[in-house]
Amino acid sequence: MHLIVDTLDRGLERLCLAARWLALPLVLLLFLQWPLRDLVKGWSREANDLGQCVFALYVAVSLTAATRSGAHLASDALAHRHGPRLRRALDAGLIVFGLLPWSLFLLIVGWPALLGSLRVLESFPDTGNPGYFLIRASGFILAALVFVSGLLALLRRRA
Repeated sequence: MHLIVDTLDRGLERLCLAARWLALPLVLLLFLQWPLRDLVKGWSREANDLGQCVFALYVAVSLTAATRSGAHLASDALAHRHGPRLRRALDAGLIVFGLLPWSLFLLIVGWPALLGSLRVLESFPDTGNPGYFLIRASGFILAALVFVSGLLALLRRRA
C-alpha cells in the first residue's frame, strides 16, 4: 500500500510542477490580446479563447498544488490556537466530510456534461472557436485532483 501511495503522490507532485509552466503562455496570451486587436485588427478573440483554456487548466492544477504545499486555505487557519492533535483531527474530518464527498459529487454530476462536451468537441458559444471542451474538462480535472489529493492525505496519515 505504501508503494501505491508514494507512486500516486509523486505523480501528483510531477503534474503540479509541470502545470506551473502554463503561467507563461497564459501571460503571453493575455498580453497579446491588445496588440492583436489594436495593431493587427484580428485574432484577439482567438487569443482570448485560448487564454481561457490555458487559465482553466492552470487553475485546475494550481489549487491542488497550493493546498498540497500548505499555501491554500486549510483547517489550520481556523484551528491555529488549538493543539496539534485537534488540528490533525479537524484536518482529517474536513477531508472525510468535506473534500471527498463534494469532489465525488462533482465528478458524478459532471461526468455526463463532460462526455457530451468531449463527444462534439464543444466550441465557445460566442465565437465558435474550438476548445470550450477543455474548460469543461478542467472542472472535472480539478474535482479529480481534489479527490485524489484528499485520499492521499488520508492514506499518508494511516501509513
